[in-house]
Amino acid sequence: MTEALATENLLGSYLRDRRMKLDPIALGFPSGRRRTPGLRREEVAQRANISPTWYTWLEQGRGGAPSAEVLERIGHALMLTEVEREHLFLLGLGRPPEARYRKNEGITPRLQRVLDALEPSPAIIRTATWDVLAWNRAANVMLIDYESLLPEQRNILRFTFLDPRARAAQYDWNSVARFILGSFRIDAARAGAAAAVEPLVDELCRLSPEFRAMWAENDVRGSQHENVKHIRHPILGSLSFEYSAFSVDGRTDLTMVVYNPATAEDAGKIRSLMERR
Repeated sequence: MTEALATENLLGSYLRDRRMKLDPIALGFPSGRRRTPGLRREEVAQRANISPTWYTWLEQGRGGAPSAEVLERIGHALMLTEVEREHLFLLGLGRPPEARYRKNEGITPRLQRVLDALEPSPAIIRTATWDVLAWNRAANVMLIDYESLLPEQRNILRFTFLDPRARAAQYDWNSVARFILGSFRIDAARAGAAAAVEPLVDELCRLSPEFRAMWAENDVRGSQHENVKHIRHPILGSLSFEYSAFSVDGRTDLTMVVYNPATAEDAGKIRSLMERR
């Protein structure tokens, strides 16, 4: 890093840039005579419910590091997106903000086209609570017919612990179930979704003694972003897949999971079955 970058007030520069991009009239402030575009410092301070002097010091690089609460207020006042909010915290505190879980209802058409382009590799997009939001035809053929399920049933934990088809598809169901549960626990905690998953956990503890016992062990597992999985398909028999998981760009709460056929023969079997359906 150059000396100029090391001494530059990056937080102040970012705050000035963001406030100058806001429309004061749209936010209820008088147009009046303004020397520069955007909001004035005191207007940002008013929206954030903080002292105008303190906000001015932040832009000038004075007064020390702000608190997380102050940054949250400023981020809201400047109408920052999730990505911009994260950048604000990295500049102000050197760390990302605390996770804020938000329930997802769907994905963009662009992401669906990405899933479709991956065929014959089965691919899905799941949330931090392991609800499956989207899938391609290969996933319907190889994993489960998601379209036939109600939205609340499209949860990987529910399928793993409550659906006998999940046991039939796995050569070592116990090991797979433990990995899924340990990874789920980490993902939900990282996303700040502990409260959101309580009803699901209560339901599965009630309906599945195996889930209840595994959940009580408090085991956590790091996500295996690349691995080989063996699946026993009711029509095609044994198939091997190179399993990969990727964070969706711009959506850290979503994960794309791809099951790439390990051999050309396995890929051919999936294509053939897709053509027949």
